[in-house]
Amino acid sequence: MKKFVTLLLAAAMVLSLAACGQKKTQLKILDTEYAIEDYAIAVAKEDTALLDEINAALDAIIADGTAQKIVDKYISGTAHDLTFQADAEGKPELIMATNAFFPPYEFYENEEIVGIDAEMAKAIADQMGRKLTIVDTEFGSIIAGIQTGKYDMGMAGMTVTEERLQSVSFSTSYATGVQVVIVAEDSAIKTLDDLLDPAASYKAGVQQDTTGDIYMSDTPDNGGIGEERVVRYKTGNEAVQALLTGKVDCVVIDQEPAKAYVEQNNK
Repeated sequence: MKKFVTLLLAAAMVLSLAACGQKKTQLKILDTEYAIEDYAIAVAKEDTALLDEINAALDAIIADGTAQKIVDKYISGTAHDLTFQADAEGKPELIMATNAFFPPYEFYENEEIVGIDAEMAKAIADQMGRKLTIVDTEFGSIIAGIQTGKYDMGMAGMTVTEERLQSVSFSTSYATGVQVVIVAEDSAIKTLDDLLDPAASYKAGVQQDTTGDIYMSDTPDNGGIGEERVVRYKTGNEAVQALLTGKVDCVVIDQEPAKAYVEQNNK
């Protein structure tokens, strides 16, 4: 993983919790992908004008290659020469809500929120002639904040679901999220089927209100494991910490953050 995520996790996430003298728990990602979903930007249902502006801006940065350069920077470490004017004073404000513990989409670097979503938002704000303000909040409060007008948009590796569409509108997709399962190297969970087995008792840690939470909390008939086997945490790194300390048997989270957590822990 690129140096940006490595530096972030080394400085801000305490994931290596093995006590002195004890062997460090190694983590791995199961080979089987759990779910594939589209990421999009959430906007208040009644604000169709803003949604149209965001979609037009998205189309522009996708067409001119800006979006791909941003993704390449955070996924493969390919530097780009893009500059953004979204922090310029005197422009109308565009307030974006996120949860900044989801690398490489959003995370802290030297007290600044960076990542794919942060730079995408800057590029979108530039296209719209707006000054971007990013607010870090709990993931589960983003949609409510958009509904009340506290935030203009939510951009936090957020997948489009039927439940969320009842509360907000979504832009066109700008990325694809793949849900995966993190386990300890010596875990009895060898395959996705082991976890999903209705007769099993394995507990899954998830970040509250995320796609992993939604899918895992569903009934076995619908591809989940049920509420009683799901343990919710405010951030992904808290869920991974719980896995390392034996409070849960696995963590279900997006593939890219999963890679970052596993790589940092296994050093």
